[in-house]
Amino acid sequence: MTQTPHLFCFGLGYTAMALARALVPQGWRVTGTCRDVAHAEEAKALGLEIVIFDRDHPIAGIEQRLAAATHLLSSVPPDENGDPVLDVHGAAIAKAAARLAWIGYLSTTGVYGDRQGGWVDETSALTPSGERGQRRLDAETAWLALPQPAHLFRLAGIYGPGRSALDTVRSGKARRVVKPGQVFSRIHVEDIAQVLLASIARPNPGAAYNVCDDDAADPAEVIAYACKLLNVAPPPAVPYAEAELSPMARSFYDDNKRVRNDRIKSELGVALKYPDYRAGLGALLSAES
Repeated sequence: MTQTPHLFCFGLGYTAMALARALVPQGWRVTGTCRDVAHAEEAKALGLEIVIFDRDHPIAGIEQRLAAATHLLSSVPPDENGDPVLDVHGAAIAKAAARLAWIGYLSTTGVYGDRQGGWVDETSALTPSGERGQRRLDAETAWLALPQPAHLFRLAGIYGPGRSALDTVRSGKARRVVKPGQVFSRIHVEDIAQVLLASIARPNPGAAYNVCDDDAADPAEVIAYACKLLNVAPPPAVPYAEAELSPMARSFYDDNKRVRNDRIKSELGVALKYPDYRAGLGALLSAES
């Protein structure tokens, strides 16, 4: 009798929920962690099993839970002390690793650092430019050190339903910060889910994949396009040097690079549903009508 595929997911957030929504109709069982019950309502509605977890709240019986899983995903970001998942449950994960059919870790393209607008691919040197990027690189190294190394997914800026430039414009918080030559890569959350599904179908332990669309673009351009779709006037352009940005927001402008996504296409056979922000934003707006 074939075992029902069962994903155990550390960090059942925005991206992992998109994967869960794709897996459940295919007959998968999904167990995921949340930091508190307030974040678990949609997951419960989908029939997912929820477990409370954070650095200060280990999961009781984690070895038994992992023994019941066939696949493992972590979307939990590192904190100032390291990777919470491996710090708290690394021994149990290492014990289960060789038996699991697939292990995935969601990282970021921040591990490449700043390339002054130049291109990177999965073979490029990993030279993060800030503390957050270094934490991600350290976490990647730890996940690769498991008895079965994890698949690494280096995600670009994530957008999708309820979390896009359309929502930013509607909220009145949109800004057009202009830094000549600055580009960011993006990825629709549904395309992340299909990349993960494709990797699960074609495991290659230890492989790294850049998960981004085909069009690294100026963030001011994206806001202007969202305004055009919504038929509202764009906010005034503000030079980067004059923009009042939080330290976190300003840190995103420290890195300027274009990210190649050939590997998800050639190795995993992925055809992006939303190859650029215009397709993605247009589809989000159409879905509302």
